[in-house]
Amino acid sequence: MSKEYIIYCDESIDKGRFFSHFYGGALVRSQDLREVQKVLIAKKNDLNLHNEVKWSKVTYQYLDKYIDLMEAFFEFIEADIVKIRVMFTQNCNIPNNLSTEQDHNEYFLLYYQFIKHAFGLQHSNLEQERIRVRLYLDDLPDTREKAASFKNFLLGLNKNPQFQSAGIFLDKNQIAEVKSHDHPVLQCLDVVLGAMQFRLNNKHKQKPDGARYRAKRTIAKEKLYIHIYQRISKIYPRFNIGVSTSVRGDITNRWFHPYRHWLFKPEDFSVDNSKTKSNSKI
Repeated sequence: MSKEYIIYCDESIDKGRFFSHFYGGALVRSQDLREVQKVLIAKKNDLNLHNEVKWSKVTYQYLDKYIDLMEAFFEFIEADIVKIRVMFTQNCNIPNNLSTEQDHNEYFLLYYQFIKHAFGLQHSNLEQERIRVRLYLDDLPDTREKAASFKNFLLGLNKNPQFQSAGIFLDKNQIAEVKSHDHPVLQCLDVVLGAMQFRLNNKHKQKPDGARYRAKRTIAKEKLYIHIYQRISKIYPRFNIGVSTSVRGDITNRWFHPYRHWLFKPEDFSVDNSKTKSNSKI
């Protein structure tokens, strides 16, 4: 019987002020999945979080509950039972010479790159066993036809030489769109991903129109982000959320690190410094 990885995928905001195209993934090995789900569901029940957990639902009243849930989630991450990857683009990096087709399919092309590279799957199979990958994609925001085409496109990874030599293959029957309401790992991933786009786009500084002070919800979200960042920094000290995480001299750490960020840059791009934080008034 082959080994199996389950990868939950999510995406957040298409266009942010400074950073855009956020993609997140949570990888769990099949032998650990039941325990991870059991613990997260139990924690949610203990906290009376019976509905779907999402970054957009964070409020001051629920802050402590969300912090407690993130504590449970990051225990799995720190133990490398759950691996987290976050990919995003920076608005100041402007792609050159994109074709109309590339521009039109940008969302799916970036998603493909994320799945292909973010977890370093080609470095994961030291025993040279056959490893099946199950992909659970949060509902894709496009037509059924384009979603079906994208899933078929992903299956092309099975012909990738690096995947083939590492014994990695995607099961065409196990690439599915799912409802995050039914998957606690995907819900927790949404919170982490939301926290990163919130902080990278300076949303922690926002004030309601005409107000002198920030809203309580904004303050609560900043406090939750800080807690999440502190947990990441326990794993990877002095973690910089706005750049690609260093492999520290060993490319296989793209797999072995439990938590990583990837600032995706096009092969050919120009830099528009007017779109950087250093040139922003806020």
